[in-house]
Amino acid sequence: MTKPLTGKVALVAGATRGAGRQIAVQLGAAGATVYATGRSSRAGRSEMDRPETIEETAELVTAAGGEGIAVVVDHLVPEQVRDLAARIDAEQGRLDVLVNDIWGGDPFVTWHEPVWKQPLETGLRTLRLAVDTHIITSHFVLPLLIRRPGGLVVEIGDGTKAYNDENYRLSVFYDLAKVSVNRLAFVWSHELKPHGGTAVALTPGWIRSESMLEHFGVTEENWRDGAAKDPHFLISETPAFVGRAVAALAADEDRVRWSGRSLSAGELSQVYGFTDVDGSRPDAFRYISEVVDAGRPADVTGYR
Repeated sequence: MTKPLTGKVALVAGATRGAGRQIAVQLGAAGATVYATGRSSRAGRSEMDRPETIEETAELVTAAGGEGIAVVVDHLVPEQVRDLAARIDAEQGRLDVLVNDIWGGDPFVTWHEPVWKQPLETGLRTLRLAVDTHIITSHFVLPLLIRRPGGLVVEIGDGTKAYNDENYRLSVFYDLAKVSVNRLAFVWSHELKPHGGTAVALTPGWIRSESMLEHFGVTEENWRDGAAKDPHFLISETPAFVGRAVAALAADEDRVRWSGRSLSAGELSQVYGFTDVDGSRPDAFRYISEVVDAGRPADVTGYR
């Protein structure tokens, strides 16, 4: 049976771990050729200082049924992104999907402190990692994507526009970073419209990333035991859930109807019918919004 994304080429910028890794894998499972980029490789680690590598992500893409291509790229360095775009053009001659998932700001976030108590240099570094990287990548890559009508850009953020408009995200720098990502998708939707392209902002719920599993002292096999530390962990989702959301969007020939929108993986699961790996359809942000609205305690730190 032909996979829906056979012959399609995707770039997942920021694919070393977490949501980015599983977005790349799920695109590969649907048949796509996926360029997976990031700074952490077998040759050295990024500021995140974690063991996951971009080469592992590419191998997982290939094992899932696609073709994974790892490229070490610092998306804050324009020359490296320019060379990446040139390589994709030379090797594939096309690009159908761009996923901007670059983040890497976790080591720099200071929670629950006003701006005058925030370390300014690291705060500004957070904004550069979260916003500048997405703009630099789009600048060099979108000319390749618009060669064919129907290109898709997905900005991966933290919180839908509706959620972020109503909730303080615990730090001025983190708040601005997450609001900005949603706005970028809106901007790209206008700039891509004359070329038949689609751009959306997409948020997972509370994902069980590698670092989150480590924080709760669990694995994907026994993750429910993490509820002993925080009962809200029971509504978490694997990164594969948002990966399936991106794959569903990429395979939808009528996806332009979503352009400019801020969406959640849970919302799209109701439309496209995909589930998480355990068969569930979690929608963490809807749940947490209800908890907050009801005045019950909820900590949204780490929802990404």
